[in-house]
Amino acid sequence: MDSAYAAAYPELYRRHWWWRVREQILLRRLSSIFDGATQDVRILDVGCGAGLFFDALQQFGTVEGIESDPVALDRSGRWRGNIFQGELDSSFRPAAPYDAILMLDVLEHVPEPGQLLVDARGLLKPHGRLVITVPAFNWLWTRHDEINHHLRRYSSAQLRRVVQGAGLVVTDSTYLFQSLVVPKALVRLKETLFPGDPEVPAMPATRVNAALQKWLLTEYAFAAWLPFGTSLMLLAELPDQKR
Repeated sequence: MDSAYAAAYPELYRRHWWWRVREQILLRRLSSIFDGATQDVRILDVGCGAGLFFDALQQFGTVEGIESDPVALDRSGRWRGNIFQGELDSSFRPAAPYDAILMLDVLEHVPEPGQLLVDARGLLKPHGRLVITVPAFNWLWTRHDEINHHLRRYSSAQLRRVVQGAGLVVTDSTYLFQSLVVPKALVRLKETLFPGDPEVPAMPATRVNAALQKWLLTEYAFAAWLPFGTSLMLLAELPDQKR
């Protein structure tokens, strides 16, 4: 991530409509996954940054993270003790396996995502879940991807192949933010015609921010079945599990 963007990220995460909507969607899915759990669950957030999602995740149980950026760790406050510094690879040995491993907008940064998924697979409990989000469709590539240091965007079919190649079973794949596809495509066209440098996202006006949150959460409730969007959420688990 660009350094200027990294500095602005905590405020954007806490207030901007896109991050607020994504968090609510993820919490709804996690609530459905853990419905009826009889004990605290263990969650690992891969690439967790400063642990900004931890306050919301702690409702489910024990939350840990792994993050390679020391600058992000310096901003993690009370959650610092729950975050391991480094990469998720064969050297990472937690105290116990996890009920859920989150990779939220992580795989698009990774040159070899298959190996990362294999390493994550080995850390799941027998009935554990992997929850992944990624930006969707390379034809929606914009300068926002550049400022985020993305390597790729994914279609559902592409992400399924990578996940299945790591020995995991895909249980659900859903596109998000369907109504943003046309605006995103127009931004790409504009940037093609008028090249420039990437810019850090800005906070919209308060009423606009609130209206977009309400609209996109309503859209998710009624239009998540549509086969397109600007983001993609995928759930996977270990093979040969009883559902």
